Amino acid sequence: MRLSNYWILLFFAGNILLSFSCKHNGLDPLDDDDPIGNDTIPDGDTTGTGGVPCDPSVVYFDLQILPILQSRCAFSGCHNEASAANGVILTSYQKVMQTGDVTPFNLDESDLYEVLIEDDVEDRMPRSPNPALSQDQINLIATWILQGAQNLTCDANAGQCDTQNMSFATNIRPIIQNNCQGCHSGTAPSGGINLSTYNGVAAVATNGRLYGAIARQPGFVAMPFGGNQLPQCSIDKIKAWIDAGVPNN
Repeated sequence: MRLSNYWILLFFAGNILLSFSCKHNGLDPLDDDDPIGNDTIPDGDTTGTGGVPCDPSVVYFDLQILPILQSRCAFSGCHNEASAANGVILTSYQKVMQTGDVTPFNLDESDLYEVLIEDDVEDRMPRSPNPALSQDQINLIATWILQGAQNLTCDANAGQCDTQNMSFATNIRPIIQNNCQGCHSGTAPSGGINLSTYNGVAAVATNGRLYGAIARQPGFVAMPFGGNQLPQCSIDKIKAWIDAGVPNN
């Protein structure tokens, strides 16, 4: 059976479970008795490879693809380690390649990609009411497959991090979209925080909750929730944008 047929059934149940899978304290400060962050998540960026800089023409799995899969697919009741719905686990490179039906260099033979571009809204994944992946995200997954679906790594913090003249549309929105919108979007965003619009992002950026969460400062729930900390360069870009007055540019 095609992976898309599995997902049709899974997401019917997943829609019910999604409200639990992405439920957390949003970007709110923790109560005094709550643990800070997630003890199972490393504090630092885990994509570093000894200073090897990232090539902008190459798609890197851990840095660019895995955050999308973790936030949009690998939640409770579907494709995380515990649920492993229909044997499909999308929590790591090894699991994606073993169970996700990905054929390197071939989009037509990769069900992981095909379910994202189904013309029939009933077959397309993620299934409504979960928001669909953006075209940029779909293109990113397609490029990764066409480049051989490799597990290439780089150090996103290597070299100079340009934080000058940060643009919301060009610099900030892609970071939020790929790492945060899986939980913070749709009709019932986690914590009541919707980061799918400029106004939603600007609100939590202005009051300090966005930076506190992504920088994993004491008193804030570590974000992305259940994932690795953002590369320091991404954090610095968001901080520079905030310091510039969160322009809608």
